[in-house]
This record gives sequence, C-alpha cells and structure tokens, in this order.
Amino acid sequence: QVRMVESGGGLVQAGDSLRLSCAASGRIFSNYAMGWFRQAPGKEREFVAAITWSGRSTYGTDSMKDRFTISRDNAKNTVYLQMNSLKPEDTAVYSCAARIEDPSYTGYYYYTTYRYWGQGTQVTVSS
Repeated sequence: QVRMVESGGGLVQAGDSLRLSCAASGRIFSNYAMGWFRQAPGKEREFVAAITWSGRSTYGTDSMKDRFTISRDNAKNTVYLQMNSLKPEDTAVYSCAARIEDPSYTGYYYYTTYRYWGQGTQVTVSS
C-alpha cells in the first residue's frame, strides 16, 4: 500500500526556518520524482519544488528557490524541504507528492501530473 507522511510543520515567526520531511513507502520512492506543493486558504495549490529520483536535478520557483531547498535521502525513503527566512505569506498546508520521472521536466510544475500524495502538514508563519 502506498503511503506518504509529512512532518515538521508548525507555528514559527517570520525569519525562522523549518525543515519538512516526507516519508514514503519503498515501492513508490524508487525511481519516482518527488515534489512539494502548498495551498493557502482560498488559493490554488502552488508548486514549491521538485527533485528527480537521483537527486541530481532539482526544480523550484524564482520566488522561493533562494529560501527553500529540496533534497532526498533514498536510503531513508525520505524527501525534505528546508525552508529559511520564512515569511507570513509562506503560511499554507505543504504536501509532498510522487510521480514517475519526466524527461522533459516540465511536468514537475503541475500538481495534476503527480500520482501519490501525502496528507499535508500545516506551516504557519506569524509576523
């Protein structure tokens, strides 16, 4: 059975850091690219970052990649999202997702292309 569980969210102050973790079952972790998305109340789901199975390639957005870093440890079947210099506008539910690798990489940016999802973890940044 496929299972993905996020952890590490919480309430922090602006400027603080958090590291989110996503533990995935082995069957989907091998050879799967992983992504992080977030959704704030009243807003659409937003791409945060993605990483290929090997970890050699990562993808992010211009607005976040200077503060957020995605990484993975295949031995632990875990993907991480290191978030630094957090801002109140980063407040959202953060979810990890898995999909088969995309040679063209463009699919990583769209949540509809991901097959498996975790339940999400709340990140709240106070000003």
